[in-house]
Amino acid sequence: MSHSDRTCCGVVEEARLRAHDRRAHKPQPWIVLKFAVGLTLALIAYTSYVYVGIFCKDMIVKNQSALGSPTVGIVFLVVFSFLLLMVLWSYFAVVTTSPGYPADFIEKTELERPPARAQQSTTFSDTRGMSFELMSPTVDVSNHASALSNTVPVTLSAVPAAVQQDKVYQSTLHHQGTSTPDEAHVTNVPTDLESMRIPGPTPPSSHENFHDSSLDGSPPMFSRRPSTTPVLISEYRYCNRDKIIKPPRTHHCRACGTCVLKYDHHCPWVGHCVGAYNHKFFVNFVQWASILSFWMFATILGLNIKSQTRSSAPAINPQHIVVLALTALFGLFCFLLFMTQVQLIMLNQTTVESLAFRSMQEREQDNLARMHRWYDCGAKKRTRQRWDKEWGRIGKEGNLWWLGSRRANWESVMGKNVWWWFLPVGRGLEDGLNFPTNPRFDNQGRWRRRREWPSDLR
Repeated sequence: MSHSDRTCCGVVEEARLRAHDRRAHKPQPWIVLKFAVGLTLALIAYTSYVYVGIFCKDMIVKNQSALGSPTVGIVFLVVFSFLLLMVLWSYFAVVTTSPGYPADFIEKTELERPPARAQQSTTFSDTRGMSFELMSPTVDVSNHASALSNTVPVTLSAVPAAVQQDKVYQSTLHHQGTSTPDEAHVTNVPTDLESMRIPGPTPPSSHENFHDSSLDGSPPMFSRRPSTTPVLISEYRYCNRDKIIKPPRTHHCRACGTCVLKYDHHCPWVGHCVGAYNHKFFVNFVQWASILSFWMFATILGLNIKSQTRSSAPAINPQHIVVLALTALFGLFCFLLFMTQVQLIMLNQTTVESLAFRSMQEREQDNLARMHRWYDCGAKKRTRQRWDKEWGRIGKEGNLWWLGSRRANWESVMGKNVWWWFLPVGRGLEDGLNFPTNPRFDNQGRWRRRREWPSDLR
């Protein structure tokens, strides 16, 4: 842009994009990362003081405001002390254990031609980091044309050669089965839809004109379209920021400013990411934190309710009410987080990967809504069953990292020793760098149809 063409709005927009790019490459300050850790310890200290120094002490020393006998107070104190020890132990383990940084194991390298995905980093919202599934290397994208549309066959020869690769790349980002909503957001797309139109048959606009493939066995117009991206090829896993080829399941965390092995999510409550080496300790922490919170909530609430039935009931201590609110909120949060983590571990999915599967399921729901009327639930169910028969289920057979059973998936993170499932010791079976793959995928990481699976898995 020449100096005469620069407008005020253009200068402001350019400055905004540059500032966004600087923030995206700059990790958060140490004090910001660790602030929530101090807040968590302060909450634990306050609730422990109220429970031990007021609630249990009043019963043990037989104060007038006591809500129970000394025996009850001693028993509650012993149980609370054990649960608090487990919470602090597991919290210390998850905070002090690194999630695993590939930069510590892998040497930096420079690609002769950086992936196109890295060149457009300023147009993507990557709060969770850069996903290696969306990296686009210098390969012939014409081999992946089947991933472009769920409805209209694409004729690449009809697209001008100068813009063919760019349009294919943009469309592929919208239809990757492994993308997440934020990571697959694209801007700078031409607003002129006519210029983007690709000659080809127009899909029917009504359900009456929909071609039923079950009548003549022809390919369905709407069908399951898994990603054709070869995610196991190293070029697709290059991080333009850390200058390394990332191991599988590794993502770049913008908050920490580095790539993380088997990235699950960035947790401000532990001050860093949850990854390959501290995932188990994180599960232990939310498990014991939910138990401790519910124990405090149930005992304080129960004795306060019981005491109000007596004629000479003491006044309710306001600090009891504050602790009830804190333990109810924190306990519910930790319990839901624990149940979510258990479900994802049994499916051998991380939080980021689960968002990708959810995106694919939502896309299939949209296709089903186009194929059938809203009230035709039976037809939708039969169509989904036909797709599952052809491909397998999305979150299981369609998971590149599925190990064959929930038990195997669980042990890969929590270990084989049953005691390790509850204690913040030991580690899982994974090293964070290498992962066994689902044999239902090819050697490049693409989901195959059931007829192409090994015979013993069909």
